Amino acid sequence: MKNKLNGLGVALITPFKEDNSIDEAALSKVVQHVIDGGADFLVALGTTSEAPTLKQEEKYRVLEIIKKTNKGKLPIVLGLGGNNTEALIADMQNYDLNGIDAFLSVTPYYNKPNQAGLKAHFEALAQASPLPIILYNVPGRTACNMLPTTTINLANNHENIIAIKEASGNIVQGMELVKNAAENFIILSGDDDLVMPQMALGFDGVISVIGNAYPKAFKEMIVATQDGNLEKARNLHYQLLPLIDLLFMEGNPVGVKAAMEHLGICEEHVRLPLVKASKDLKTNLEKCISLL
Repeated sequence: MKNKLNGLGVALITPFKEDNSIDEAALSKVVQHVIDGGADFLVALGTTSEAPTLKQEEKYRVLEIIKKTNKGKLPIVLGLGGNNTEALIADMQNYDLNGIDAFLSVTPYYNKPNQAGLKAHFEALAQASPLPIILYNVPGRTACNMLPTTTINLANNHENIIAIKEASGNIVQGMELVKNAAENFIILSGDDDLVMPQMALGFDGVISVIGNAYPKAFKEMIVATQDGNLEKARNLHYQLLPLIDLLFMEGNPVGVKAAMEHLGICEEHVRLPLVKASKDLKTNLEKCISLL
């Protein structure tokens, strides 16, 4: 699996129309844009998709469109997380998993479990899951941080826990994962602004937001880092960094959707409680994009 789920993964947005419905044609266009841009795998129904605002039937439809557009070209990871372990296990059985390579499952949010609770939660998922699992640690959103010792313990004791998306923003924590995890365990970044240094330290790739809009440029930086061409990678990193900062200025996927509307890929509509990018952010995005 490590040869499939590395490099550039893209956490796909869900385009909406002005009436708040899913823009199916635009979603297909986004998927094709990402594939054409050199992405290595796709992530459906992750945080960037605004999954918490999607009805269950909409989630099934979004996944169907992604699979239909992909046509088996790239591996697909399905976001499936929650803070009710029993309900999450039941939900695993409700999806058509044909063409899906793994689940991406975030640490339970709001409940604030300790390390023992996190371990028990993911052990229950691993025992029930029909697919490999990518753990997702993002304490800035969930209010709990899964420590490297917990992650490595889970991976060592469950063959189908194959990877982690590490989005703690903690470089030292990332180094502990790289140093102590088994060779076949996949370590992916969840922070677009840290990908280059993290990969230089031994990460295997990223699940990216900016990859929706600029897959080619971001992939070029990733490949340069993989190839050990750190001067080129560093130059690309600093070239993209101002744009990455702007994309997250007013929340995700607010910024990336505004950028994609500017590029003519889809419209910028988001669902409440998110709101569209401010005029100032759009102006700054346009200035930044013009310099790329």
